[in-house]
Amino acid sequence: MKTNFEHCLEMLLHHEGGFVNHPKDPGGMTNLGVTKAVYDKWIGRESTEEEMRALTPADVGPIYKKDYWDRVCGDDLPSGVDWCAFDWAVNSGTGRPAKAIQRCVGATQDGAIGPKTLALVFDQDVERIIDYVHDIRQSFYERLPDFDTFGRGWTRRNKETREQAQALVGK
Repeated sequence: MKTNFEHCLEMLLHHEGGFVNHPKDPGGMTNLGVTKAVYDKWIGRESTEEEMRALTPADVGPIYKKDYWDRVCGDDLPSGVDWCAFDWAVNSGTGRPAKAIQRCVGATQDGAIGPKTLALVFDQDVERIIDYVHDIRQSFYERLPDFDTFGRGWTRRNKETREQAQALVGK
């Protein structure tokens, strides 16, 4: 819950790795998982490749906290669910994990976790929510046109995220 962000950020940065600029990646130039477009918006101007290459965890941590962790209500979700929601939010946008969690617990699927969704989450088995989010995430990846290029890595990441999330349950 409130104490999980730093640990989840550490796991996320392990998943994201360093600087990449893969020609088939629609995110384009990325470092530590932050795309150039996201970083440019954060700093309020266009960044250079040199700046993108020089990003540090201290640079990207506040972006991840405000734009991803807080938007999926990471501090309010049970341990484990916070991690699987956060990791998928960074990888595919905050609405997808929010809607998957909402679908799992029977909440209105509006893509924004709020008090009604949270109340329903706490009435459910946390491990079941984690498994459900994993399955929906995997299905989403497999439908993407570039699954042949990136699917192996996405599948590995999704599996690791589920395992790590299950290990966080109850902590």
